[in-house]
Amino acid sequence: MGDVIEFPRPKGKARPPGQKPGEGDTLCRRGFHKWTIDQKKQFDVKLGKLVTVRRCARCGVRKTTLD
Repeated sequence: MGDVIEFPRPKGKARPPGQKPGEGDTLCRRGFHKWTIDQKKQFDVKLGKLVTVRRCARCGVRKTTLD
């Protein structure tokens, strides 16, 4: 039999110390935000409707939706 040759493992980007897997904005850059409701009820004067303000827990992007 032949000798087994071990190849070096590719080195990926290391996480900053203290950061858990899944934290950061990698998912957000790909469109998978973690939406949380910022304000329960808010009234929009121009539309005359209730709007919900949603904020991403990871990156802080805000999105308003009509509910």
